[in-house]
Amino acid sequence: MRETNFLVENNARHLWHPMAHPAEMRANPPKIVNAAAGVEITDLQGKTVLDAVGGLWNVNLGYSCEPVKAAIRDQLDQLPYYSTFRGTTNSPLIELSYELAEWFREDGLTRAFFTSGGSDSVETCLRLARQYHKINGQPERTKFIALKKGYHGTHFGGASVNGNANFRRNYEPLLPGVTHLASPYLYRNPFGTEDPAVLASLIARQFEDEIAFQGADTIAALIMEPVLGAGGVIVPHETFMPLMRDICDRHGILLIADEVITAFGRTGAWTGSRLWGVKPDFMSTAKAITNGYFPFGAVMIADRIAEAFEANKNSYGAIGHGYTYSGHPVGAAAALATLKETRRADVATNAAARGAELMAGLEGLKAKHEIIGDVRGKGLMCALELVADRKTKASAAKDVVATIYEGTYEAGVMVRTSGANIILSPPLVITTKDVERIVAALDAGLAKVAR
Repeated sequence: MRETNFLVENNARHLWHPMAHPAEMRANPPKIVNAAAGVEITDLQGKTVLDAVGGLWNVNLGYSCEPVKAAIRDQLDQLPYYSTFRGTTNSPLIELSYELAEWFREDGLTRAFFTSGGSDSVETCLRLARQYHKINGQPERTKFIALKKGYHGTHFGGASVNGNANFRRNYEPLLPGVTHLASPYLYRNPFGTEDPAVLASLIARQFEDEIAFQGADTIAALIMEPVLGAGGVIVPHETFMPLMRDICDRHGILLIADEVITAFGRTGAWTGSRLWGVKPDFMSTAKAITNGYFPFGAVMIADRIAEAFEANKNSYGAIGHGYTYSGHPVGAAAALATLKETRRADVATNAAARGAELMAGLEGLKAKHEIIGDVRGKGLMCALELVADRKTKASAAKDVVATIYEGTYEAGVMVRTSGANIILSPPLVITTKDVERIVAALDAGLAKVAR
C-alpha cells in the first residue's frame, strides 16, 4: 500500500463517492477506513471506533467472521468464477438455492434468482412482476405503486419507485407509470394524525383510491420496505403491511417486499415481512446475505408466481434478464457460510434485545437534548431526527448535524447522517456494553451543539 501522505493527498481527488457531491468530498475528504475487527473500524490515523453503521446495514456478523472469510478463500482456490447463464451452473449455488428455499419457506418463497446486490434485486423484482402479468394474459398491468420516503436502490427502475426526491430529480424523466402514496411516517404525515393505526388505515384508503383512479388492471405491483430504512427508519403500525397485502390480493396486484435491509434478522425477526405476518410475492435481498464480504443478492419468489412461469409454454415464460455475476460461485460460498453463522449466532434474537436497550438509551437522550425531535426504531435499525425547534419541527441545520457526527466520532463511535437524521444500524452481534458506548458517544456529540 502507498504511504499515508500519498493516500491523504489523493483522497477524493480521482474518484467520485456515491451519494455525495464531488466538490464537497474534495473540500472535506472522507475518513479513510484502514482496518476492521469485531464491531470496530480503524482509520488511517489509527483511531479505532465502534461501527454503529454496520458497514452499510450489511455487516451483521461483524468484521471478524472467519468462517465466511475461509469460505471465500476456499472457493477462490477451487472455482473463482463461472457464468450461470443457460447451460452452466456451480455447486455452491445449487446448495445455496436449497438453503434459501428452506430459510424463506415460512414466507412462502422457495425459488431464487441471483444478483450482484440490492439495486439489481429490486430491478429484477420489477421486471419479473411485469412479466408475470404477461404470462397471465394481462399485459396492461405495467404500473407500479410505491411509498414516499421509500428507498429502492439506484437503477432506473429502482430510482423511479424511490420516494425521495434526492434520488430522483437529477435523473428525471424516470420510468413512467409510477405513483407514490403517503409514507407511514407518523412524526411528519399529511393527515395530521398522531395515531399510527389511523395513519395506516388512511394510507390504505389512499391506496384504494389510487387503484380506482388508475384502474386495477393497469397496476403490476406495490413495492414497499417492511420498515423504511434510508428514508429515516420509519416503522409503520403493525396493521399497515397486512392492510396493503389485503388490498393487493383483492385487486390482483403483486406485493414486492424490499428487504435488502430487513432480511436476515435486523428487525428482530428473520424477515420484515414475517415481522408483520405477511407473505409477499417477491422479496429483494442482498447486503447481509454475505455479511458485506462479497457483492451478492437474491430475489426470492413465491410459489404461485414461480409455478406460473414454470408452467408457461411460450416465450413469455423465458427469463430474458440476468447479470454477468448472477450466482457468482464465490458469492454463493460466502452466502452459505453467512447463513450458517447467522443462524448459529441467532442474531435476530440479539437484535431484538439490544435494539430494545438502544431505543431506551435514545429515549433518554431525547429527554436530555432538545435538538432531538423524534426517536424511531425496530430491532437494530434506529434513528434520531434532529430539529431546530420541537414545536415547529423545523429540521436542524446541516452544519449542526455535521458537528454532532464529528463529535460522536471523536467520542469513539461511527454513525451515519441522512439529512437531519442520525441513523444507527450496528452489527447484530453487538453487546449491551456496545450499546452503552453508542449512547455515550451520541451524548458527547449532542453536547457539542448544546454548548
